[in-house]
Amino acid sequence: MTIDLTPDEAAARIADLATQIAQANEDYHAKDAPRISDADYDALKRELAALEAAFPDLKPADSPSDLVGAAPAEGFGKVVHRQRMMSLENAFSDNDVTDFVARIRSFLNLSAEAPLRFTTEPKIDGLSLSLRYENRALLQAATRGDGTVGENVTANARTISDIPKTLPADAPAILEVRGEVYMTHADFARLNETGPRSFANPRNAAAGSLRQIDPAITASRPLRFFAYAWGEISVPLAETQSGAVARLADFGFATNPLMQTCDDPRQMLSAWTGIEQQRATLGYDIDGVVYKVDDLSYQARLGFRSTTPRWALAHKFPAELAWTRLEAIDIQVGRTGALSPVARLAPVTVGGVVVSNATLHNEDYIAGRDSNGAQIRDTDIRVGDWVQVYRAGDVIPKVSAVDQSRRTNPDPYRFPDHCPACGAEAIREPGDSVRRCTGGLACPAQAVEKLKHFVSRAAFDIEGLGAKQIEMFFADDILPIREPADIFTLAERDGRNLARLKNRDGFGERSAEKLFAAIEERRSVPLARLIFALGIRHVGEVAAATLARHYGDLPAMIGALDAAAPAAERHIAADEAVTAERAAAAAQGRRARIAETRDAVWSDPPLPAAARIAWDDLTNINSIGAVLAQSLVTAFHQPAERAVIDRVIAQLDVRSAEAAPAQDSPIAGQTVVFTGTLEKMTRAEAKARAEAMGAKVAGSVSAKTDLVVAGPGAGSKAKKAEELGIRIIDEDEWLAIAAT
Repeated sequence: MTIDLTPDEAAARIADLATQIAQANEDYHAKDAPRISDADYDALKRELAALEAAFPDLKPADSPSDLVGAAPAEGFGKVVHRQRMMSLENAFSDNDVTDFVARIRSFLNLSAEAPLRFTTEPKIDGLSLSLRYENRALLQAATRGDGTVGENVTANARTISDIPKTLPADAPAILEVRGEVYMTHADFARLNETGPRSFANPRNAAAGSLRQIDPAITASRPLRFFAYAWGEISVPLAETQSGAVARLADFGFATNPLMQTCDDPRQMLSAWTGIEQQRATLGYDIDGVVYKVDDLSYQARLGFRSTTPRWALAHKFPAELAWTRLEAIDIQVGRTGALSPVARLAPVTVGGVVVSNATLHNEDYIAGRDSNGAQIRDTDIRVGDWVQVYRAGDVIPKVSAVDQSRRTNPDPYRFPDHCPACGAEAIREPGDSVRRCTGGLACPAQAVEKLKHFVSRAAFDIEGLGAKQIEMFFADDILPIREPADIFTLAERDGRNLARLKNRDGFGERSAEKLFAAIEERRSVPLARLIFALGIRHVGEVAAATLARHYGDLPAMIGALDAAAPAAERHIAADEAVTAERAAAAAQGRRARIAETRDAVWSDPPLPAAARIAWDDLTNINSIGAVLAQSLVTAFHQPAERAVIDRVIAQLDVRSAEAAPAQDSPIAGQTVVFTGTLEKMTRAEAKARAEAMGAKVAGSVSAKTDLVVAGPGAGSKAKKAEELGIRIIDEDEWLAIAAT
């Protein structure tokens, strides 16, 4: 995609996309109740990836690009996967597939004539499941969860007839079989006719059925399982992907009969077309075709990115369409004050899915343009319009077109400029695609959402104090919770009240005592959880953990953020000056003096040295960057927000961060730079290997660099390393290290 955004505009759009994707992940993986289509989700991910590639310094530390799935749901034990369960890179065109094959050949340094075989198989639209067998007996079953930690659904998985309880004698002693739990169309229809509730689609039905607290309910549901991969294994199954899957079939697992091997992109695309043509008659839902490198030794060399294997690709099918009437546009207010429009639709069935609402993204989308003002549709969207919605796979929705010939409403939709929850002005900052309420802590919608975030599983995770309880206490006039500190004074305040919590509807003496005990248990909290729980814009779990490890303890972090405040203000001023310079240069037909303008603002008047040091230290933390740093400093510097933070900190015992465990590798924790030409290993493979060994790979040499790998043609980087006294090795020495 073509990107024509300023850094400020890109930062705002990246933040907007990250919020939308995080919510979509939660809806799909944790709640089994997706609210946007696969195509919508894929488009958001593609746009985010393109922006992060164009502006790498703006990539959030907890970017959805680096995450898989969502955290495990409550009600199940947790299972830590021995090998992480990954997601797949997506393709949407023939060119994407051709590029994928070309990247594989380049990475492996294979010529165009060298044999390179791939497997192709349908991409099942179900719920990922990992089955662990030890001594050939089913020991444990776990959902994917967030890729690292899943839900223990062993008792439920044992009720699925496609899953063997024991394996034959020739199976490995340890084998993790991975695949997809799904439901056929016929079984889905019967379940909806006879069951206690109606599911939107087979994928939701399968996920909801597997994730039942009572295994007897799962046993009553017609679930099926396709095996297609493996995790930890004591003995290799075969030398190829296709051979390994054939072995799984020999062990008694159901594998997909449409799987085949192909030798080039032409054959792969032909297989995709053939599977797509059979889609309507398969009897179960698929949303694309998966390609995998067949040679397992090549797979091992290719390795993984942060969330996806380099050796696999999911080629998605096109979206499906339907028309319906837009009955209303509702505005929802999130914890950051974002006003999000939601389309309320006359219910319509699209490929067996009943749809009654859709996201409208923001006011630009309603007006038919993107955030740059470019038209994306030939008309706006109005209440009463007949609109086309589309889906991919089995979830929906997105409004893609309007039938103007059936329009009856003469009035365009006016996006509110005041918050519907508190009445405060809702403004849209330059470069931001989202309008936000300025009410801050005075806005009940924001306050409630911030409190819900504070008690969420990845934050304080207080048993018995979830979203519903937060809404109840927030509205309560006798024992209110209006800010985080109120949670930790709840028991003390209850003791002073005549109307005790134990006497209220929905509570009893034991439940009240359990709630107070759960709150007290969470009074001691790790620094990373506290940082995440504060709900600071752009600061997610990964960034919170990174900040905690960097600063070590809370006083050190607060001191650094306070010291950095003057530099953060200077950063804002510099960005504003650059924006003005760009506009002036455009009007005068000259080249903008970006660097000079920014340097002038930073240098006059001179900043206190401590402020610049603190700011540079913050923004140089791996994956933090200026946008997140600005948000963090602002939250701690604004008087009202700081007062809220200080009040909750006063109630807590904040534990210092633990150092990250060292990996058993000679370069674990070191910063490595590759320069020059590598002749025996491609640069991409070398970088992947270094990162897999626990090193950080940098693109430039600095005083923080520990090791430089220099091949023929190494120039300025090697020279600078020599000047700094940094260890320099050649490719042979690197290969020896990489083999350890």
